[in-house]
Amino acid sequence: MIDTMAQPPDRPTFTGSPPVQEQYILQNEQVIMVDGAGVQSSKGTIAVRVPTLHDHVVTAKLDVPANAKALQEAQHQFESALLDLERQFPSTPTGVATTVAWGLPYFRHYIPTVGKSSNFFKAGTRYPEYLPVDLVTSKNEGRTVYALQEARTFPSDQPPPGFGPVRLEQNDVAVLLRSDSLANVKAAQNVLFGTGGKASGLFKVTSIRYGFSGGGFYGQQGLPSKLALAAGIPGAKSIPQQSQGFLGFATTLDSNMGPGVIANLETLPGITDQWPNGYFKQGTTMHLSHLFQDLVAWYEQNYPEYADRVQAMVQPGLSPAPGTYAFQPPGQSEAEVAQGVKRYHAYGHTGSMSQVDSTTSSTTSNYGKAYPTGTTIPVRGDFDTLDNPFHYTSDPTGDHYSEKKAAGLHFIQFQPTTGIFNRVRLAMDGHYPDRTLPIAPRSPHAGINSVLRTTHRQNYLVPPRRHRSFPLAEFLA
Repeated sequence: MIDTMAQPPDRPTFTGSPPVQEQYILQNEQVIMVDGAGVQSSKGTIAVRVPTLHDHVVTAKLDVPANAKALQEAQHQFESALLDLERQFPSTPTGVATTVAWGLPYFRHYIPTVGKSSNFFKAGTRYPEYLPVDLVTSKNEGRTVYALQEARTFPSDQPPPGFGPVRLEQNDVAVLLRSDSLANVKAAQNVLFGTGGKASGLFKVTSIRYGFSGGGFYGQQGLPSKLALAAGIPGAKSIPQQSQGFLGFATTLDSNMGPGVIANLETLPGITDQWPNGYFKQGTTMHLSHLFQDLVAWYEQNYPEYADRVQAMVQPGLSPAPGTYAFQPPGQSEAEVAQGVKRYHAYGHTGSMSQVDSTTSSTTSNYGKAYPTGTTIPVRGDFDTLDNPFHYTSDPTGDHYSEKKAAGLHFIQFQPTTGIFNRVRLAMDGHYPDRTLPIAPRSPHAGINSVLRTTHRQNYLVPPRRHRSFPLAEFLA
């Protein structure tokens, strides 16, 4: 039924070109021009990427012996299943886009040593020395720091009462499935994790996370409004009908998403050591977390007026016409954010991060692409959910599973290094390398933090497509 609740986007004709090496890039993605309400219009001036309607994430532990023979057999078995899936569905929104990401526990436990020499590593290279190096963070901290780091908590992280501390997860693998068709996503999930699928027996699923985004770009009621109302979520009546997400504002403005392959490990000079010939070249890192969203606090208690919500979501001092949910204000420097705090005793969500998540000067990539100052680096892939906190969990007690629906967000972001994510997330809380804004991180004056409650976090490495199946297993002796 849910496949009939929103009009599928009018995607460009798929040419049948082979999938790109960058797993995180959504091929054949549509960019449309929308008006201030976030609806496609011939008079629209804001470019917006149209995300897939449906997103699922499956996390798992491996159910494979930790030896070379078993892992190499599993590598071939899983890659065969992925190829079968691509033959059934193109790797696009009208088919199924699949992204396979690997957590530190996989590398630590299953790849303790690279036993064979290659063009990438010397025989005997031990964990974590074969992982990409974060050159920027290493320089700042005076020690070797890798592009993939363990997840950490942040000043504004505060789970719901009684939940306990944020769960820093330890999954071996996470698979992101994206499509405009929920039926396609379910079919793909069955191919990779079903009992009769080709990859059967490789994984012990730890969670299944469902979500959705958009559906209202053409003027009809979007999935966030429809599904929240159907589930009886408190505050659902205040969600703008056409909105892309529960909080109303468009989140996939083209200018706020990293263009091309900028989020690759190797694209920007001096970020990692993967240029020109790293094993993980054309890969990236991924952050995955779950947050509850308090819609009553957002629409009624903390920000009852539209102007209040603009200040919290973007930055104080703006005055767009009421009902404007897609607009592009100029980015703010750290000094301008601090100046806004002095004037308004508040800062906005996107404004606080705009200096930290973008190029600080004109930059030419290792591929010869010129990026002007202020070009966004990360690519967001977050989507709303009614999971509480997951659709399925293998640990209902530890994850505080409930069948009661709840407004939430499965947050996904791709960036060259975990260090970049950490700096951006700290800026969201008003913490910069050289200053801390004088506002409590969960204050209603600190962006949208007061309506978010984080429950889970983990970071992953997304290899290039050619190494997506059990990376490095081929080098085990």
